[in-house]
Amino acid sequence: MAMSVGGAGGEERPMSDINTTPLVDVMLVLLIIFLIAVPVAIQTVEKLKVPVLPSEETQDKVENLLLAVVTTDDAGRSPREPGYQGSSRNGECRVYFNNVTPVDNTELYKQAFDRLDAIVKREGGAANMDPEKIPEVHIRGDVNVPWKCIAGAIYNVQAAGYPKVGFISTPVDPNG
Repeated sequence: MAMSVGGAGGEERPMSDINTTPLVDVMLVLLIIFLIAVPVAIQTVEKLKVPVLPSEETQDKVENLLLAVVTTDDAGRSPREPGYQGSSRNGECRVYFNNVTPVDNTELYKQAFDRLDAIVKREGGAANMDPEKIPEVHIRGDVNVPWKCIAGAIYNVQAAGYPKVGFISTPVDPNG
């Protein structure tokens, strides 16, 4: 940084301008080096032969349980019925196992327990279970579903033995 001594009124202030000439000189030298080095490097590299390997399905895939929690609409219609208007805060709770099969609380507990039990048995028992392979429960709930419906689903899957419960949400469009 250059410093100006003297000047009008005898005030000494540092000069805030940056001398860009050395920067431009360095950039031009680097440009020339790259212009020379790149063609040399390209000619010395042999053609690459990428191996083609068959893909294999991994055996350590976690089978997460997906639940959709909704309610009936104001007219009492379920989501799969024609004329369904969307979840209502006053509607009855509906839980869909793996987002497809409608279940009540007893069926939810039984199916979740049976599914987790089959996974644990396949892995050789709870003692041999890798913590990374323990499935989670992912719940997708409508914005109008009362908390009691979601809490009931959480209670049943945790009672069935699932240690982790998460929520799936639809991201809000920041431009919308």
